[in-house]
Amino acid sequence: MAGKEIRHLQEIWDSTQKRAVENTDFPLLQFEDITSKIISLGPFYYYIVDFFDMSLSHVSQSILEIHGLNPEQVTFQDILGTIHPEDIPYVQNTERAIADFYYSKLTPEQLLKYKMNYSFRSRMADGTYALLNHQAILLTLDTNGGFGKSLNIHTRIDHISTVNNFKFSLIGLDNEPSFMNMTVKENMPLELSKREIEIMRLLGEGLDSSQIAEQLFISPKTVKKHRSNILNKLNVKNTSQAIKEAMIAGMI
Repeated sequence: MAGKEIRHLQEIWDSTQKRAVENTDFPLLQFEDITSKIISLGPFYYYIVDFFDMSLSHVSQSILEIHGLNPEQVTFQDILGTIHPEDIPYVQNTERAIADFYYSKLTPEQLLKYKMNYSFRSRMADGTYALLNHQAILLTLDTNGGFGKSLNIHTRIDHISTVNNFKFSLIGLDNEPSFMNMTVKENMPLELSKREIEIMRLLGEGLDSSQIAEQLFISPKTVKKHRSNILNKLNVKNTSQAIKEAMIAGMI
């Protein structure tokens, strides 16, 4: 990727997101606790980016295997440089849309309870491109509500799909609602209820309606109703397609 294109991508955080104007601290992280909320679907790596100065920390060793980048020396610019040039406009527009949603729909307290999710093609260590799923969770905000530090997780998902759906999702944690399969031009996001997300996760674990009903202490008829609603909301024909969409969206 040319340096000019990388600068344009970095300008997203300058022009549309409230970056921290002061350094922010976070408590000692237990990555096992955080990543327990994210089911790994394939090879992945993570890092923390500080929006105050765009520096990286806590870079996992697996970035070397996936991208061929040295975890001790990699920069945020290096990671941006792996994005397929044709996907840069999509990433730019999606980041703008997410920032707009965050600050128009969520309170500062809610900002730390959402995981953003979308996919793009990225250059692998061997020079080929593969579809990566990008997930990010804000860890800190500054006193003005600006973005502080974010945990970013990139998972290779080309074994699930090689075609990008060009949509993004915001997954609510700690009982917050989730907004699924949004596009940049959409005004009304698709919202899945907490119960629907629970059922999707259990379906992803291979449970049938009777087993789900028993685990959630509801009737099988209620589970079937939720399953029907999920199919309608995700605009898919069967449970297998719904699980695939949920996996790509980072919900399960």
